Amino acid sequence: MGYLWGVVLLLLVVGVLLFLRGRRRWQQTGLPAGKVVYSDTGQWEKQEQPLVSRRYGLVGRPDYLVRVEENGQSVSIPVEVKSRRRPAEPYASHILQLATYCLLVEDVLKVRPPYGLLRYADATLRIDYSDELRAAVLTAAEGIRTARSAADVGRDHQDPTRCRNCGYRRACGPEALNA
Repeated sequence: MGYLWGVVLLLLVVGVLLFLRGRRRWQQTGLPAGKVVYSDTGQWEKQEQPLVSRRYGLVGRPDYLVRVEENGQSVSIPVEVKSRRRPAEPYASHILQLATYCLLVEDVLKVRPPYGLLRYADATLRIDYSDELRAAVLTAAEGIRTARSAADVGRDHQDPTRCRNCGYRRACGPEALNA
């Protein structure tokens, strides 16, 4: 009988250790407490369908959607994961990408997320999804649609590294930066 109690105690200790390890790994992801309902990272179940908004002409795949309770309402929070360390200030492009996912969640799931999360290798930033940020997404989307039909579009940055890694570098001709 003592042997049986020893096995039960061992299993209990192993279970507690596995639980603590899992909780620590969850905390390292920077995700809020909630249920992951969408993942495009390949680490959990791969989500085959992107979020599609016909109303706004937008399509996107957030890395995660985490369902949480906010003010008594169930809401899906988009999470965008970046492999690099947190920059001094998050890049406007990262914020705009996350805000686009917020707009997609709002339109497709019919519940506006109050914020989204930018997860860097060393930090997670909460980005409030404001009316101003929403308007910036719609303005940027319209600008992209306009640029697609333009005869010529000029370079919009002064970053040689970005230029060097761009798939359209050859098309830029003399506008390409020396990198």
